Amino acid sequence: MKKMKMRAVLSVMICSAVLALSPKLTVKAAYNDELLACSKIFDADYYATMYPDIGAASNGNKLWLLSHYVRCGIYEGRNASATFNATDYKNKNADLVALYGDYLPGYAFHYANAGKAEGRDGTPSTGTELVVPATYTLLGVYSTEYDPEAARGKNIEIAASHVNGTVVKPGQTFSANKAIGPRTHENGFVDAPVFINKEHAIGVGGGVCQVSSTIYAAMKMAGVNATERHPHSLPVYYLPEGWDATISGNSLDLKFKNTYKKNIVVYEIAGGGKLTAALYLEN
Repeated sequence: MKKMKMRAVLSVMICSAVLALSPKLTVKAAYNDELLACSKIFDADYYATMYPDIGAASNGNKLWLLSHYVRCGIYEGRNASATFNATDYKNKNADLVALYGDYLPGYAFHYANAGKAEGRDGTPSTGTELVVPATYTLLGVYSTEYDPEAARGKNIEIAASHVNGTVVKPGQTFSANKAIGPRTHENGFVDAPVFINKEHAIGVGGGVCQVSSTIYAAMKMAGVNATERHPHSLPVYYLPEGWDATISGNSLDLKFKNTYKKNIVVYEIAGGGKLTAALYLEN
């Protein structure tokens, strides 16, 4: 157990270094594009089993595993699944090197959007023998950016941690207000900028609407309809128009009903200026 924890800590340290030194984009692709592309070829259950140190560090959080791969694992040479490794894909497809160079997410993006359909080989050199039944299916995922040094960044991180892992049973309704809980100083929230009646103001918990809005964006990607959703009174910088969802006390909420016959799990993680939400369906 100690060895596993040490390996997990080492991986996090390596991850931080890789993020700081990762190559500049040679192809125009935002982090969210990378996330969406990698989500098409990523197998969380395989990843956790193939790399038990990372699996242990994730505490079963499927979104954490996907985020680890996109931000760290791909640079560490880890497999995304039993059928894809970015480094091996690069080595097997010399014609793509002129386009992507050492930018590994570019190879994942290419395979997910073109290479697989073209019949290109992305098979890992090791780990293909591992067969792991999937426990969840990713319905939709989306990521937005925030300033982790700003006061609203603290509120975002607290609110996301409250939402993370919320289980919505068949027939039940998810409520962002309920999942996040009261935005009070006693609950750790701080004063930060908010929108009130189309004006900028300061209020406790400012920034939590980005948490609900990112969930709504993930819902749109998943094809899950909102049963309640309200736009902001002013444009937001972190999402396209029409993709936001403001919440306020118990009067304005973001809600959706689970129309599936199995549980939906809402994951949301925040760190390093990236806020990511995802909806997973239990198999």
